[in-house]
Amino acid sequence: MSEAKRTPGDVLRETRKKDSRTKRAKVLATVDAMKARGETVTFLAVARTAGVSRWLVYAEGVREHVEAAVKSQAKASRRTKLAGRDASAASLATDLALVREENKALREERDRLKKAVQRSLGAQLDQAGTNELNQRVNELLAAVERTALERDEIRAERDELKRRLTEAEDDLAAARAAGKEMFKRINRT
Repeated sequence: MSEAKRTPGDVLRETRKKDSRTKRAKVLATVDAMKARGETVTFLAVARTAGVSRWLVYAEGVREHVEAAVKSQAKASRRTKLAGRDASAASLATDLALVREENKALREERDRLKKAVQRSLGAQLDQAGTNELNQRVNELLAAVERTALERDEIRAERDELKRRLTEAEDDLAAARAAGKEMFKRINRT
């Protein structure tokens, strides 16, 4: 018995069904993983985490699984509150006050350490001594003097080049004038 020949439409339908099954399985696995990690399960969070479109998490067969996870988490949250395992407002306020006190103490310690480092650096600079500083200042002054001499030499060279350029321009102008005069005489004769 020969197998019926599959049409491109059949292949496309089979591929879509397979893709749909794969995506649905991915969504269900994502819901289970989110529950295991203690993440809040919502339709949008599941769609984003699974990397699928939002409509798929509302599709029949998937929606029920997501809804069950949401209800399960809501029940667990209510049980926790009823059992008194959540922190009370007074407990949270106490924790906040303790954290603020600790932050204040840490800021004061930071300021003390900062001042100590500043004093230490100041003492090190004083120990470096004025001899080293004077030597460095003298080196810098000598470098400034050398630079000034080089600058003066370059200016003198520039001025000489300007003078030569002016002479060359004058000579060129005179040569042009003489050439014009010569052409005039040649044309007259």
